[in-house]
Amino acid sequence: MTISFVLASQSPARLSTLRAAGIYPRVIVSDVDEDAVLAATRASHDAAGLGDLSPSDAVLALARAKAQEVSDTNGTDAIVLGCDSMLEINGEILGKPQTAEIARERWRAMRGSTGTLHSGHWLIDDRDDGSSGTLGATSSTVVHFADLSDAEIDAYVATGEPLKVAGAFTVDGIGGPYVTAIEGDYHGVVGVSLPLLRELLLEIGVAIHELRNA
Repeated sequence: MTISFVLASQSPARLSTLRAAGIYPRVIVSDVDEDAVLAATRASHDAAGLGDLSPSDAVLALARAKAQEVSDTNGTDAIVLGCDSMLEINGEILGKPQTAEIARERWRAMRGSTGTLHSGHWLIDDRDDGSSGTLGATSSTVVHFADLSDAEIDAYVATGEPLKVAGAFTVDGIGGPYVTAIEGDYHGVVGVSLPLLRELLLEIGVAIHELRNA
């Protein structure tokens, strides 16, 4: 039986990670207003008396919104995976910097420090004959950064890579030399945790090798 699998993310790193594991999903990019999703989630937390929205919960809410939007608007008849990542460092949550100036500022704060990369994962079993399950979890991995010089920061920012990724770094690309160690799941830092994906799939009665066969 062929199982259709959809990645609701435009991240090349996530797609490359899945393909390296033998999984070739369709990519359907969601059109989610991330600020609106986070604002609504914070309001819901406040109304329920749950306090501040944690980084782990924030990325999970975004991952869920992305998966749900793709499921709702595309009629996928597939298993849909939504993902989102943020870096927590020095008590601050960092997404994509977008500009070179912000990327430089972040790296000056990050160098020689330790942060936690949170990657939210949400699965929706949208198959006509599937479980109709919807569930998710967050992978959190501690990342240690090298003590970069100003010249190294400028050279890295000039590549353009840090502007496009959560936390302004990659571990599997140009930024690799600037990550000295990780404590946790390497794939979670790249953006999609394969062990966590396996566990979520099992919850809806699918073995990850079934996606490889597809």
